[in-house]
Amino acid sequence: MAIDASKLQELIGKMLGDVGAAMGTALVLLGDKFGLYKTLAAAGPLTPAELASKTGTVERYVREWTAAQAAAGYINYDAASGRFSISPEQALVLADEGGPAFFPAMYEIAAASIRDEPKVADAFRNGGGVGWHEHDPCLFRGTERFFRPSYAMHLVSEWIPALDGVREKLERGARVADVGCGHGASTVLMAKAFPKSRFFGFDYHEPSIVRARELARAEGVADRVSFERASAKEYPGTFDLVAFFDCLHDMGDPVGAAAHVKSTLAEDGTWMVVEPFGSDRLEDNLNPIGRLFYAASTMICVPASLSQEVGQGLGAQAGEARLRQVLAAGGFSRVRLATATPFNLVLEARS
Repeated sequence: MAIDASKLQELIGKMLGDVGAAMGTALVLLGDKFGLYKTLAAAGPLTPAELASKTGTVERYVREWTAAQAAAGYINYDAASGRFSISPEQALVLADEGGPAFFPAMYEIAAASIRDEPKVADAFRNGGGVGWHEHDPCLFRGTERFFRPSYAMHLVSEWIPALDGVREKLERGARVADVGCGHGASTVLMAKAFPKSRFFGFDYHEPSIVRARELARAEGVADRVSFERASAKEYPGTFDLVAFFDCLHDMGDPVGAAAHVKSTLAEDGTWMVVEPFGSDRLEDNLNPIGRLFYAASTMICVPASLSQEVGQGLGAQAGEARLRQVLAAGGFSRVRLATATPFNLVLEARS
């Protein structure tokens, strides 16, 4: 077949940028670890020597790091003064951990994918999966730090109010289960917003439960939040609201999990299912967000599901129609799309 030179150069240019970004993953992690971005935001513009002095790092390494970051467009360089700075927009993305657009956490997730490639390669070759607990620990930390800002922005102000009558129940006092809670960021956010309600976080991953308890104590909500190790098909209790945040598609038996949720809901209870945003057709997901979610699904979500019983392997881009099928198979006759963001679908399910 004849080669179109312009298309070839376009592809090479795209891949050059992608490889540069991949190589830069470690540099973002270093900038986050040593507070280089935060120091530039607080005290810049700075020379590499000044930045190294303020962060307790070595100037020669910082000199190379700042050059690479400026080449990436993550920070800025002034040739006249030899100093580097960070704009308000760059700082929001790279230095503001409590802000709505903090991205170094996603680089931690990317780093876990690279470190765990041999395990996923074995699954590609031999079948089976890779359990969540089998991944590099930076995945757990990155997941907490990445999802927390989004939940802080949307959960209490948009997602819960979009559910029929749920906010009023929580304000009066309700029992809430956060299943697949991870480090408990979502659980703690709800507990802080609704002090009359009681919250129960469940996750099968014991180290995550330990971290969640620490977070609840640090945030002053340990009196109304408890965390226990339990799977989505075994957690105990009866609840007015059950919430699954970005985890149903990771489960080996999501239909079985749905059936168990139904058995634990109080009369007129609600199941809130928050899942990654995905369209029902593959061709509609071929965009930057779909690229990110399909990559994460290949390296994390599908291997997690295939490591468990049933191993349905929904994937992070299952889409609303497929999710509705799972919920209906689990016994939920009333399902609606309550709301959505560019990154999430929020479904409300009632029996």
